[in-house]
Amino acid sequence: MGQSQQTENSEEIDVKALQDMYKKFVIECPSGLLFLHEFKRFFGVDPTGEASDYAENMFRAFDRNGDNTIDFLEFVAALNLVFRGDLEHKLRWSFKVYDKDNNGYVDRDELRSIIDVISKTDMSESQLTVDEVVDRILEAVDSDGDGHINMEEFIRGAQQDPWVLNMLKLDMNPAGWFNLKKAFMSCFCLKCLTFY
Repeated sequence: MGQSQQTENSEEIDVKALQDMYKKFVIECPSGLLFLHEFKRFFGVDPTGEASDYAENMFRAFDRNGDNTIDFLEFVAALNLVFRGDLEHKLRWSFKVYDKDNNGYVDRDELRSIIDVISKTDMSESQLTVDEVVDRILEAVDSDGDGHINMEEFIRGAQQDPWVLNMLKLDMNPAGWFNLKKAFMSCFCLKCLTFY
């Protein structure tokens, strides 16, 4: 009986949190849509800077219906993935960010582009250059040796090699994302912030 009541209460909290999120989303995005320039502004990304392509790829991965906007449902789905998704779902999302031209595989240039951006913020302890990281990832992950990584190779390679996983993972910690963070972070339990 106690567990049933606890489950019922947590569902009520989730509904309340969702309602609060919607109110805050509409305040920040009165049109009900989040556009790329707003997305970049929330990330603090210079529209012409190096991280601009990275932000555009993330935006495209969140824009599930391809209409060049993120509506509330897409936003919540993205946050749900970030907070509660399993490793495979997060890797599938990461693959979409890497696959800039959306052709179903990541080539050397796409891989290098993202690793270059990540390296400026997250690989300070690495003794490898960006090209060495790219070469090592391709060697470890590109099982058929065609110079391209498809989604299955991406997921399998990341799951089998902790170093590759560390290099391929994208920073999906929303605490650094938005000016909205205070509003939206209050809607989620911090215990759910387990990332790969």
